[in-house]
Amino acid sequence: MAMDTIKVGIIGAGENTRVRHLPGLQSIDGVEVVAVCNRREESTRAVAKDFGIPRTCQHWQEVVAMDDLGAIVIGTWPYLHCEATCAAMEAGKHVLCEARMAMNATEARRMLETKQRTGLVGQIVPAGLRGHYVIKELIDGGYLGDPYEVYVRSMGAEYLDPSAPLQWRQDEHLSGLNVLVLGIYHESVLRWLGDTTRVLASTRAFIPERTDPASGERHAVGIPDSLGVLAEMACGARAVYLMSGVARAAGDSRIEFYGSRGALHYLLGAGRILGAQGGEKELREIPIPDEKALEWTVEADFIASIREGAPVEFTPFEDGVKYMDFTEAVHRSAANGCAVSLPLGA
Repeated sequence: MAMDTIKVGIIGAGENTRVRHLPGLQSIDGVEVVAVCNRREESTRAVAKDFGIPRTCQHWQEVVAMDDLGAIVIGTWPYLHCEATCAAMEAGKHVLCEARMAMNATEARRMLETKQRTGLVGQIVPAGLRGHYVIKELIDGGYLGDPYEVYVRSMGAEYLDPSAPLQWRQDEHLSGLNVLVLGIYHESVLRWLGDTTRVLASTRAFIPERTDPASGERHAVGIPDSLGVLAEMACGARAVYLMSGVARAAGDSRIEFYGSRGALHYLLGAGRILGAQGGEKELREIPIPDEKALEWTVEADFIASIREGAPVEFTPFEDGVKYMDFTEAVHRSAANGCAVSLPLGA
């Protein structure tokens, strides 16, 4: 029996879409990318030419309205994720949506409700860490013992130059409440140790204004370039998040776990796992076997969920709502100076 062709439309063809989603989709038998709409007409035409996409659209709603599409990939900045996702699902299309999930937790919940009501596949592009399965196996197998502390450290200097122009990740109108890589790394902590129940946060924009490249005018930076979060977890552990875009020569980003029996470090840049147990005083390398390494299969997973009903693992809308709850709780706590309980609205 011939495989039914799945026709896909693209709304927003940024770097991740061009580097990963388009090649990934076009490598799958029975999948055709047939339409694209980017922010500007010239970039839409360029993407269509580069990837042999037959139809170009000036407005994203045109893609949603196409009767022959079965799925839509939303590769825009967060400002359009909720509106485009809900419109696509209301029109009967499955959705693969770029991370970060939404502008805020309310939008994320609207996306989840629409997915649940329509029964369509909804998938968020994940933070794919190569050692995911090994870390999870170790923690679930009791390597840490009782988990005590988690430290999430991501320090860099990407925003240190005050003369650099404002970019979308620093503009609250385009990125919402998302700060640095907070949601992305919290997504991994969520997978490995479960839910967070309470957060206390402090944030700051050390460089409060930048030049908007579109208008040439000075624009307030609406998103912090530095944050600290103290969190309590349902498993009993305490978590500390330290993130900065203005930290020169800060070293590797990592997630560290400490428990009653052992310690685990995941080195984010190198994709390495280090561990120690019992009386060991030095961390040692824990190999990531090829057969347990998490490879990038996002596009194939999306199509498999559509064709076979395979559950979405990386990342379901339900987990997206949890990390957007966490992101918004950090924002509320920093704004009010008070701890915020999770889930929001509970």
